[in-house]
Amino acid sequence: MSSSIADYSFSLKDKVAIVTGAAAGIGQSIVEAYIAKGARVVLFDISEKVHEIAESMGQENVFSVRLDVTKRDEINKAIELVIEKFGRIDILVNSAGIVSLESAEHYQEKEWDRTLDVNLKSVFMLCQAVGNVMLSQKYGRIINLASQAGVIALDKHLAYCVSKAGVISLTQVLALEWSQYGITVNAISPTVVLTELGKKAWEGEVGEIMKQKIPVRRFAVPEEIAASAVYLASDMAGMVTGANMIIDGGYTIQ
Repeated sequence: MSSSIADYSFSLKDKVAIVTGAAAGIGQSIVEAYIAKGARVVLFDISEKVHEIAESMGQENVFSVRLDVTKRDEINKAIELVIEKFGRIDILVNSAGIVSLESAEHYQEKEWDRTLDVNLKSVFMLCQAVGNVMLSQKYGRIINLASQAGVIALDKHLAYCVSKAGVISLTQVLALEWSQYGITVNAISPTVVLTELGKKAWEGEVGEIMKQKIPVRRFAVPEEIAASAVYLASDMAGMVTGANMIIDGGYTIQ
C-alpha cells in the first residue's frame, strides 16, 4: 500500500461484516464500532435479543440471524442468507464465547465439551464456512476473540484456557494458509473486560485483587477491544496476520 492512499480513518465503508456473539458485551460493541465506520453488519447470536438489538441500530444495512454457532447446518444457512442479501462477506469476527469455572479435579466432562464446542469448534466451523467465501473473493479479514487465558494459566479456568489457546493456534494456522490469498487472520486477547457479565463476575474484593495484578491497575472496557477490531478489519492492517493482539494492561508481560 502506498502512503499516498493511506486511510488513517480506518474506514469500513460498504464492507460486509459478520459478528458472532453480537447481542451483548464485546460483540455488541464491535457491531456499534463497525456501523460507525460505515460497514454493513450482520449480527449472529443465539439470544432472542439479537433481532431487537439489530432493529435498535436503526440502519437498513444491519440485520440479524438467530443461530447456534455450534451447529454446522445453522451456520451454513446463515451464511447463505448473508450472501443472498449482500453478495459477499468481507469481515468475520468470532466473538461468541462462554466460561465455566471449576477446579480441574472436579471439572465435568459435559462442561468441557460445551466450552470447547462454543469457544473453539464454532470458530473453526465459521472460519471454514466464511473462509471459503473469502477465498473465492481473494479478500477477507477474520478476527477471532481469544483471551489472555490463551497464553497464561488462570485458576479454575481449565477448559476456557484450553479453548482460547486453541483459538490462537487456529488463527496462526489459518493465517499461514490463507494470507497469500488476501485473507488476514488475527486474534485479540483481552484481560477482564467490563461487560455486564464481567462486572458481575469481578465485583468486590475478587476484582480488586485481580486489578493489582494488572500493571495499569484497571480492567478493559468493551470499546477498547472494539477499537482494535476496527483496525484489524481495515485495509491499513493488510500486513498484520497471524498476530495475537494482547490487550491486558500488561498482565502477561510479568
